[in-house]
Amino acid sequence: MRRKIWFIFIFILTLAVFAGVVDWPKGPDIKIGSFYRKLDIHQGLDLLGGTHLVYEADMIKINPKERDSALEGVKKVIERRINGLGVSEPIIQTTSSLNSYRIIIELPGISDVEEAVNLIGQTAQLEFREGIASQSLDENGQFKVPGAEDINNWKDIGLTGALFKKANVQVNQSTFEPEINISFNDEGATIFTEATGRNVGKPLAIFLDKKLLSAPKVNQKIEESNAVISGGFDIKEAKNLAIQLNAGALPVPISLAEQRNVGATLGQDSVHKSFVAGLIGVLAVILFMLVYYRLPGLLSALALSIYSLIVMALFKIIPVTMTLAGIAGFILSIGMAVDANILIFERMKEELRRGKTFSSAVKAGFDRAWSSIRDSNVSSLITCIILFYFGTGLIRGFALTLAIGILVSMFSAITVTRIFLLLLIGTKISEKKWLFGSTNYK
Repeated sequence: MRRKIWFIFIFILTLAVFAGVVDWPKGPDIKIGSFYRKLDIHQGLDLLGGTHLVYEADMIKINPKERDSALEGVKKVIERRINGLGVSEPIIQTTSSLNSYRIIIELPGISDVEEAVNLIGQTAQLEFREGIASQSLDENGQFKVPGAEDINNWKDIGLTGALFKKANVQVNQSTFEPEINISFNDEGATIFTEATGRNVGKPLAIFLDKKLLSAPKVNQKIEESNAVISGGFDIKEAKNLAIQLNAGALPVPISLAEQRNVGATLGQDSVHKSFVAGLIGVLAVILFMLVYYRLPGLLSALALSIYSLIVMALFKIIPVTMTLAGIAGFILSIGMAVDANILIFERMKEELRRGKTFSSAVKAGFDRAWSSIRDSNVSSLITCIILFYFGTGLIRGFALTLAIGILVSMFSAITVTRIFLLLLIGTKISEKKWLFGSTNYK
């Protein structure tokens, strides 16, 4: 049992060191094979400064049953356009209430606002184009076309989103692989039939906003208004392509309803004040625990330090885009992180007053406090989930940081503090009457 305790203690120290390395301002980035992630604190709009845009989508011509899908499609198109601007950590969210359908866009650090507004405001352009004569298969058996990414290397056949009806994801009953069923109106079906007849064995490219989405090979002439796109998609890829195809087909004009600029100077001032507030909060909590609980309070302060290291490391690894509301959630979680310790310590004090040994008091303290700790944290997590699911922008940031803090605080209180106390069992210091300060023993 003692060996197990020391093993967990070494694991906790290793985890704390790892978290400290990640938290270090110039700590190493994550690079595993082709996967790369820069470990940095991503600042939101209110901290870094930038532009807040709200667009209203006109759904008058859209079937009410298809409006949510259409709004998601417009969001996908906007994401593609904003990624082309090179904006760091953009936040793009949709919201709908009654007959209002809106897209909320936050662009941290954006300098050319007019360029962003002009780019976002365009209608999605979906085009089908026929290909070049020199096609070949690559080493993986996929159809490869030299210069395929360049729309100018493909011939315009007049088949656009205006003639496209809808794309649906379905499962092939023979291969059980996801595929995309597409359909055209009468005029589009005629053009599509002629194009497939000319391009049997060749690719027919699909462009959205002049960016290549896919270039499936035509296996045979299709004389119907429906066709199937297959190609080893997984379900996520198939759904994503269907959404983007529908975005170029549905006539969803958007208009700028709100534009707000946030200055970086205000953001930096807020960061400084939040840092000072957080530091004061941590020091006040540690001081209270030291004065009231003495040695166990010191152990909980050490656990709180490890808690802070782990939470900040998770913020960088996930990554979490930090906003003022997110910082508020983190600071609030610091106070909640010692709630469990207080419940445990008070239970231990009751056991010690009854004449129990330190070892028995530790065991009883954790066992009897667990149900209260579990219920209070689960109820808080449920609240965070509701806020994250139904909230937008700052509310979601607050809910996310608070939820991460609650989960780590449970580990900190139940595991870290417990291991520290268990290491004291059998030592002379555990027999001292002043261990819990003003506690009166029988």
